[in-house]
Amino acid sequence: MFVLITAIACTALVYCLRMNWLQPAAVAKVVASTGFLLTAISAGALKHRVGQIVFAGLVLSMVGDMALINPSRRFFLIGLGAFLLAHIAYITAFVSYGQDRRWALTAAGPVMVAAIGVLVWMMPYASDDLAMPVRLYTAVISLMVITAFGACGAGASKLVVAGAIMFFLSDLSVASLRVVVTDLPTFIWGLPLYYAGQICIALGAAQSRSQ
Repeated sequence: MFVLITAIACTALVYCLRMNWLQPAAVAKVVASTGFLLTAISAGALKHRVGQIVFAGLVLSMVGDMALINPSRRFFLIGLGAFLLAHIAYITAFVSYGQDRRWALTAAGPVMVAAIGVLVWMMPYASDDLAMPVRLYTAVISLMVITAFGACGAGASKLVVAGAIMFFLSDLSVASLRVVVTDLPTFIWGLPLYYAGQICIALGAAQSRSQ
């Protein structure tokens, strides 16, 4: 039920943003973000350590979502910080579950190439106050994806990998809007990927008890 609520709210959020209805969009975002928290709780994520750590990351992600409602640079940096901490929580959870080195090392190459490509694309547009946060954030989210693969190789649900990849891709949408400052409505695909990714991480964590 909560997955469906999240999906409906995300659809409403994208539509409201396309129509430039900012206040309804803010309400839809609150509902959608609450949806992935309730999904994690209902799936039993709070019953074991890995799920509890991931839930902390989901809460931090919701804080980031709320910060990004405000279009100012200051709130963007607050949101970036919240998401950075969320990814650190996910990394902690995946490492706590256990890591298969072969899986992690196999994923590291493609992920690092993608991260370098993202930085080459973004850095010419990043202002001085954003340069270091963007580099740090890109490094941390890349590590999050790598450790998700490592945890999957150690027996965690494949949903955490799917969620990590979708989260990584969704951040390209945010980067294009807030760093590169394109007029293209990249949130049309970025927001569905983001919420689908969070749902996958929430459900995957609930299924993945620490070893």
